[in-house]
Amino acid sequence: MNIETLSLEAQMWGDPGRSYDGISFGLSDTISHTVQALWPRPGEKILDIGTGTGWGARLAAWRGAAVTGVDIAPGMLEAAEILSTGLDPRPDFQRAAAESLPFDNSSFDGVLSTYGVIFSNEPTRAVAEMARVLRPGGRLALATWADEPEGYIAGFFGLVGKWADAPPPPASPFDWGHPDWLRETLGAFFEIEVREQVTTLYAPDVATVWAEYVTGFGPVAATHAALPPDRRETFRAAFEDFHRPYETASGLTIPRLALVVRGLRI
Repeated sequence: MNIETLSLEAQMWGDPGRSYDGISFGLSDTISHTVQALWPRPGEKILDIGTGTGWGARLAAWRGAAVTGVDIAPGMLEAAEILSTGLDPRPDFQRAAAESLPFDNSSFDGVLSTYGVIFSNEPTRAVAEMARVLRPGGRLALATWADEPEGYIAGFFGLVGKWADAPPPPASPFDWGHPDWLRETLGAFFEIEVREQVTTLYAPDVATVWAEYVTGFGPVAATHAALPPDRRETFRAAFEDFHRPYETASGLTIPRLALVVRGLRI
């Protein structure tokens, strides 16, 4: 896929810029565990696909790896560069799509993606590209959303989709939440292990969650901006109402079911 065809999608994801790091903060438990599943070693070459603001890339670099982070969104890459200032070794960030990685065969010792590659419009091509750039015996670690129809994540994206004036994506990110689909789609290239993990978002109140998402999460920010002014407050109210069942005496506690996928290149 030519990355230029992704310009609108890239703009949507990239417009929040550095504010997206707040979303990564809310996912930091699973991001950290996925980097642990990869276990980067000093000097290894690691690729982080859909790096966003570079949270996973920085963790891998902190372990001493030579990390390359790719994303389709210039706004994300600019933020990742700023947030990685002073890190040694410092990750290298490049604009690239998962379906067309600009790297030679067997270039990397490990490939990482935390809730990134799951949004590929062509998942089979993305899987083939991950396999192509990973050396034989190299390691793979992914964090994906589990396909839990009654769970928080399905409800969250359903809410945003209801308010957004956009067609459904060509491929569902929830496909990556089926262990059988993962084994079938990745099985030609990788031996994989799939484990469920609950990633929990703690927040003080629903207003805080709204503020984080309307400024930091592209799909929510773009949906809000596209609405006429008289409907924006209604969208906000619906968003906050969706989160009220997660209120406790100490604040919000939101469990979200994810998968951590660990694999070896055949």
